[in-house]
Amino acid sequence: MKEKLEQIKAEAIAALNSVDLPADLENVRVRFLGKKGEMTAILKQMGSLSPQERPVIGQLANQIRSEIEKQISDTAARLEEKHLEERMKKEKLDVTIPGTPVAFGHKHPMSILLDEAKDFFIGMGFTIAEGPEVELSVYDFDKLNIPEGHTVREWQDTFYITEDEKIHLRCQTSPVQVRVMEKQKPPIRIISPGRVYRKDEVDATHSPMFHQIEGLVVDKGITMGDLKGTINALIRYIYGENSVTRFRPHHFPFTEPSCEVDVQCHVCGGKGCRVCKGEGWIEVLGAGMVHPRVLAGCGIDPNEYSGFAFGIGAERLTMRRFGITDMRLIFENDMRFLQQF
Repeated sequence: MKEKLEQIKAEAIAALNSVDLPADLENVRVRFLGKKGEMTAILKQMGSLSPQERPVIGQLANQIRSEIEKQISDTAARLEEKHLEERMKKEKLDVTIPGTPVAFGHKHPMSILLDEAKDFFIGMGFTIAEGPEVELSVYDFDKLNIPEGHTVREWQDTFYITEDEKIHLRCQTSPVQVRVMEKQKPPIRIISPGRVYRKDEVDATHSPMFHQIEGLVVDKGITMGDLKGTINALIRYIYGENSVTRFRPHHFPFTEPSCEVDVQCHVCGGKGCRVCKGEGWIEVLGAGMVHPRVLAGCGIDPNEYSGFAFGIGAERLTMRRFGITDMRLIFENDMRFLQQF
């Protein structure tokens, strides 16, 4: 039996040395160490040995079994290392080959303009305030001194959401100013950029959805001169020191006195064209001194404080900034147009 055990050991080691696949390794293990393997068959014959031979053969059998198990473990490690080497060769990358170019995007012209305006106002000590685009009429109209019957409150001008006309898509970002004045005591210096909605017909300078940058300053001793200086500084910051503006008297329910501000047309230089509708000027914002009723309605004493407010059409600023002749190009997402910026 001793000779048979040595023979099994030799055959097992020879078989393991020739193994190249994990499946072959498992077959060898089952052949020699399985329940019906050769080692098991030998051990079943232990009962036929004499008491003197049994411990000697048993010790030898356990030793050979351990050696075969170790050889199986070493062979498994060898196969794993071989498999890893083959994977590394197969998946090897040539790092000297140029990579696939990655196309990077860039800011939309509207985003460029909005960021420039934000940087300007933040540099002047303003903070940015935000509010809901679905607004309550009490904030968009009543608290802004816009009376019942005003044209802006008509269904043909405003996107109402409820039949009772109490909730709608905001027509301006002015409600943000009211919300800030209700919660914050002067001094106040904010801008409120965002989307607004009006039932305008789509043309070269109008859209039912557009962007505004509204601003509000409330403090002691604020005058119309502060308003004009701020607006002119903004226009020169965006368009250059040679920019020409025009302030015209106007009426807004929430400011008194009020004005509209035009910038000389960037296409015709003031001569008149399709973009400026022959006027030579493009309206970019409305502004004025905050109406005393608006201040009082927000809990601010108009006898102690004054302020100015303005609302800028961001699309029109963008059009002049980049020489765009049709507002519709800003919203159409034509890559041929956007790639210019």
